[in-house]
Amino acid sequence: QVRLVESGGGLVQAGGSLRLTCAASGNIFSINTMGWYRQAPGNQRELVAVISSYGSTSYADSVKGRFTISNDNAKNTVYLQMNNLKPEDTAVYYCNAFSGGNYWGKGTLVTVSS
Repeated sequence: QVRLVESGGGLVQAGGSLRLTCAASGNIFSINTMGWYRQAPGNQRELVAVISSYGSTSYADSVKGRFTISNDNAKNTVYLQMNNLKPEDTAVYYCNAFSGGNYWGKGTLVTVSS
């Protein structure tokens, strides 16, 4: 079992920045990848960014050049630095870990005002 706890969401004006944090605990040694997904009202959950245990990263086209995913293996933590935020980035952001199956955090709300 893997437990994920997100933090760092909030309200920000367009053009601003936020950093999301996801702390993992439990059977962390079996984690292959970790990532961030988001779900806006009325929309399906979509991939934002993912990072492998080796540090390779991948991003959705909509956030490339603005968001950066990183990890701190010593702290079992994954970050999502979000810059130049846009109103369309407004969503609940979920941390994900793949470890033989998908594990999810409860989510943190990001609201970007225009």
